[in-house]
Amino acid sequence: MATPLGWSQGGSGSVCLAFDQLRDVIESQEELIHQLRNVMVLQDENFVSKEEFQAMEKKLVEEKAAHAKTKVLLAKEEEKLQFALGEVEVLSKQLEQEKLAFEKALSSVKSRALQESSKKDQLITKCNEIESHITKQEDILNGKENEIKELQQVISQQKQIFRNHMSDYRIQKQQENYMAQVLDQKHKKASGTLQARSHQRPREK
Repeated sequence: MATPLGWSQGGSGSVCLAFDQLRDVIESQEELIHQLRNVMVLQDENFVSKEEFQAMEKKLVEEKAAHAKTKVLLAKEEEKLQFALGEVEVLSKQLEQEKLAFEKALSSVKSRALQESSKKDQLITKCNEIESHITKQEDILNGKENEIKELQQVISQQKQIFRNHMSDYRIQKQQENYMAQVLDQKHKKASGTLQARSHQRPREK
């Protein structure tokens, strides 16, 4: 924003200070004028010389001129002050708008952060549930593997017992076959001896 003529960018505080100082100067000048008028009244009552009167009159004119000049400066300073107050009002409105926008953005960020945090908590809970389910399934699988191992041991033992039984059966069968062969041989031998004897008896007659 452009700086007005005679305006220093010291802020509204410096303008107000200059304004107050000018107002004090005006009040002092008005008081001095009042005193001079009183003096002139007294001089009218009492005889004074022409030179003194002219000097007092000149001084009064100068004071009036200074007073008028001061009023002009005061008007300018008042204009600067009003301009500064307008700028302050505009800046205040802009600041308020920026503050509202910031608060809105901050609220949105907080809301998103809460949503993300909630999603994160839900994901953590879901992961924990899945992990717990997997642990239970692993426990079940481990139990099944142990059962399978036990069954495999039982089956292995049963197979071994079956093999032992089969081996005993084969041995027994072999023994039975051997005994049958021996008995058969003895039976055949005995039959042969009886036949030989029966042939020998008729010849003896």
